[in-house]
Amino acid sequence: MPSDEIQLSVLRLLEQNPQLTQRQLSAELGVSLGKTHYIVKSLIDVGLVKLDNFQRSDNKWGYAYLLTPKGIKEKAAITVRFLARKQDEYRRLELEIEALKSEVEGRASSGAR
Repeated sequence: MPSDEIQLSVLRLLEQNPQLTQRQLSAELGVSLGKTHYIVKSLIDVGLVKLDNFQRSDNKWGYAYLLTPKGIKEKAAITVRFLARKQDEYRRLELEIEALKSEVEGRASSGAR
């Protein structure tokens, strides 16, 4: 299975626009078409996304990637995990920034040479 971050991105994009082609999805994600195909196929295989046909106005059949109920639940769960991870990263960055500020202030007050 792909990482939570890319899964979340794919699920969000497909939820917003189920008619995206894999090529368009690839461009949105900034990854190769092959990787996009792998990700979409894996999401279909585990039942988070289903492929559905629809008829376009020009009488050609196209496909839509629809989130399943399981996919909607998993998207919510991934979002919670992703948010917790990003908040933890943010807290660590804040501590690092404070430490760097103290270091810079310490050098400035001691007349750094």
